[in-house]
Amino acid sequence: MMDNDLPASLIRNESMQLRAITLLSTLLRKGTVPHALLFTGMEGVGKQSVAMMFAMACNCPDVTAQFPVVSGPSHKASIKHQASNLYPCGVCRSCRKIQSGNHPDISLIEPSGAFIKIDQIRTLCHTLGMKPYEAEMRVVIIINAQAMNPESGNALLKVLEEPPDRTVLILTAIQTSDLLSTIVSRCQHIRFDPISREKLEYLLVREQGLDPNDAGIISVLANGSYAGALSMIRTNWIKRRNWLINELESLIVGDASTQFPIARLLGFAEKLSKNKDTLPDSLEVMKTWLRDLIICKLVPDSDRRYDPERIINRDLTDRIQHISQNIMAEPLLSKIKAIQSAQKKLRSNANVRLTLEALLMRLAQ
Repeated sequence: MMDNDLPASLIRNESMQLRAITLLSTLLRKGTVPHALLFTGMEGVGKQSVAMMFAMACNCPDVTAQFPVVSGPSHKASIKHQASNLYPCGVCRSCRKIQSGNHPDISLIEPSGAFIKIDQIRTLCHTLGMKPYEAEMRVVIIINAQAMNPESGNALLKVLEEPPDRTVLILTAIQTSDLLSTIVSRCQHIRFDPISREKLEYLLVREQGLDPNDAGIISVLANGSYAGALSMIRTNWIKRRNWLINELESLIVGDASTQFPIARLLGFAEKLSKNKDTLPDSLEVMKTWLRDLIICKLVPDSDRRYDPERIINRDLTDRIQHISQNIMAEPLLSKIKAIQSAQKKLRSNANVRLTLEALLMRLAQ
């Protein structure tokens, strides 16, 4: 999971996620680190990398000379820092052990299959019942916390209600609405911004050697996610995007009963469901195409020429403009909402095939 995130080296060298890093640095400097942090934002924008960076900073002698013991929201402590930022040295014994995944007091919890299971949280509770072995501050990182089922979520809630000393929990998730409200209320929320299109395009050309034209298209379709962009490169995404748009156009435009028979609709759902790794990006592409149709329908042509980046799939502008002339904007908005609803269900581990079949039937209406 960590390998798919925006690398810490790029976050540091390109001065990315400065708002989140500045806030975390302030918490460290003032000694006001809470017992639980919640990082939200789309996949591949640096949540996991910054969480590991924070764990290193908590225990790096170049960053802190004394770390406070965190025992709950009412705790007050002083802390003296030798550095005013979050960037650890990366070479001390503690940093090296954390980077290699061998630090006994830095725990990483990820979904086991589709869920974070109750046994994983029970094991965590047992570990937290003991004192840290060597760390100034024990750090637990729970990746994709929205994957907790109700049982594991309630078990974690007990930890948040009675947090152990010298311990901070960091949860990462796409958005707060995917978590129990009682968990969200006990965490300090830090939002991670999408990567700007310009920055992402620059990184794809420099780091991945991508052709500038392809980098321009992918940087828009990736919707601010570095991991999403890399996935698109690996899977020849522009070709897949064209297939998705062709299928979606046939589904939506014209008489759905004759243009897109039920057998083809079910086949479309089957193909989408076979590759769960690309499914989130596939749904995002479908939304961008519907959005582009709405823009072409409602925004004057003169405004689009002045600001061509209003259109996400800008290499298909002529085609999108032609289709938009024969379709109403309001049904397109309803279709976007249907995709968003399906995305939320899938994040809650709903049955993938059934969710996609229901979605495509709604889109065909």
